[in-house]
Amino acid sequence: MSTPSRQHLAAVVPHKGGPLAVAERTTPTCGPKQLLIEVHAIAFNPVDYFQRDMGFFIEQYPAVVGSDVAGLVVQTGSDLSPGAATVGMRVAALASSFYHKGNPDYGALQKYVLVGEETVAVLPDSFSFIEGSVFPMAVLTTWNGLLWAGIPRVAVDPEEKQGLLVWGASSSMGALAVQAAKIMGYTVYATASPQNHEYLKRLGAARVFDYKSEGISSDVISAAKEDGIVVRVAYHAKGSQTLSAEVLGKLAAGHTGRLAIAPVVERDLKAPENVEFSFVSAPEDPKGRVEMLQWIFGSWLQDNLAAKRLVASPQIQVIKGGLESANKALDELKAGVSYRKLVIEI
Repeated sequence: MSTPSRQHLAAVVPHKGGPLAVAERTTPTCGPKQLLIEVHAIAFNPVDYFQRDMGFFIEQYPAVVGSDVAGLVVQTGSDLSPGAATVGMRVAALASSFYHKGNPDYGALQKYVLVGEETVAVLPDSFSFIEGSVFPMAVLTTWNGLLWAGIPRVAVDPEEKQGLLVWGASSSMGALAVQAAKIMGYTVYATASPQNHEYLKRLGAARVFDYKSEGISSDVISAAKEDGIVVRVAYHAKGSQTLSAEVLGKLAAGHTGRLAIAPVVERDLKAPENVEFSFVSAPEDPKGRVEMLQWIFGSWLQDNLAAKRLVASPQIQVIKGGLESANKALDELKAGVSYRKLVIEI
C-alpha cells in the first residue's frame, strides 16, 4: 500500500461511443461514509461495454465505467459505520459508476476509486485480488434477484426440499447464484453446456441440464418429481428467457413462480400466466438500497468469504496490459465468452 498520489491513471470514456483512453485524473478524497480504494484488479461485466458504447447510465463526459474491483483501502471518510473497513485492509468492492451516472470518481477502471462503505467486503488472504474482483457485481445481482423473488436472508432447512433453478449457470452471475442458493439450503438445478456440468456440481448444483436439449423442459420437471422438491423461484443469468419462464411455469404449476432476470429483459419475452418476472435491481429508495447493500456485502459476502464457502468462478482469464488493455477486454467480452471471467491487473 502506498500513500495516494495527487494524480492517477484511468481508462476514461471521452465521449459517447468510446473507445476508452488512458489519461491522468485528479485523485479524489473521501466524503462521509466513503472509502478510497487503491485498485489492484478489475473484473469486467457486460454492463461495462454497454456504458462505453451506448452511454448506458452516463450523464456526463468524460466518464469512468466499470464496477468490480479488489484492492487496498488507503483512505476513509467520516461517519463510517461500526465494523467498516479501515486503512490497510484488503477488500473486494462494487465501484458503482452506474449509481453515479458515470461520475469519473466512482468508476472501476482506474488506480484509485471512491466507493460507499455499504458495497465493501473484507477480502481474506486466502483470496488473491484477481479472485476477489469477480465477486461484487455477481453477488449484487444475485441477491437483488433472490430477495425480489422472496428468498429470505436466513437459510432454510435442506430437509424442506425447496428448490431453485439457475438458468445459464456458467456465467459469473449464474455460478454465484448456484453457490448462494446452495449455501442458503436450497436444492439447486442449473442449466449449462455439457462441458460445464461437473464443475457446476462441485459448486453446489444437485443436477445440471443441457439448455440446448430439446427435452429440457420435461427433463427438469421429471427430475423435480423424482427428487421430491418444490421449485417456484428461478434466477436467469443468460440464455432464452422465454424458455426459462416456460420451464418455471411448469415447475410452479398451480402456484406463482418468480423469475429474476439478470440481463436486460427481452421485449418479446412470453411468460406463462403464473410466472412473474423482473430485471434484478436494487430498491429505488436510497435508505432501503443502502441497508440491503450493507447486508449483501458487509454481512453475507464478507462472512462467506471468511468461511471459504465461496469459489471465484467461472474460470478467470487475466488480460495482460493493465488499463491499456481495457478496450481489448471489453471487445472480447462483447464478442462473447464462454465460462470465463475477464480481469486486468493494475
